[in-house]
Amino acid sequence: MTGKYDDIINLSRPISKNHKQMSVYERSAQFAPFAALTGYDESINEAGRKVDLRVELGYDKIEEISRSLSIIDQNIASHPAIKITYFKKDKLKDGGEYITISERAKKIDSQRKSIILFVGNSISFEDIVDINILLNN
Repeated sequence: MTGKYDDIINLSRPISKNHKQMSVYERSAQFAPFAALTGYDESINEAGRKVDLRVELGYDKIEEISRSLSIIDQNIASHPAIKITYFKKDKLKDGGEYITISERAKKIDSQRKSIILFVGNSISFEDIVDINILLNN
């Protein structure tokens, strides 16, 4: 049985007199995936990124945080070491993440209702979900 291309299958590949021969890399680049939808991969990744929902605190927890902030304010001159957990709102999606850090308190800003830490963070009172004053400053 003879094949459809038997007459040309064993011929050598023609070589152009006008164009230099491409390297294997250049030839393979012709078949590389084409990103017709610029930003599509980023959009898919963003849609799949998980964020936490903000938890509403109960009255008792709010009072506990308020008492801790008052103690910190009374002792601010000694810059007490604290462990604080707060909610940081996501810039792109509804929700955010909970962050826990241990740091020294620098200032309580009553006007802005926030605590300022030595690392430069300014955390709004309403974002705080837990705060502990660490012993052995």
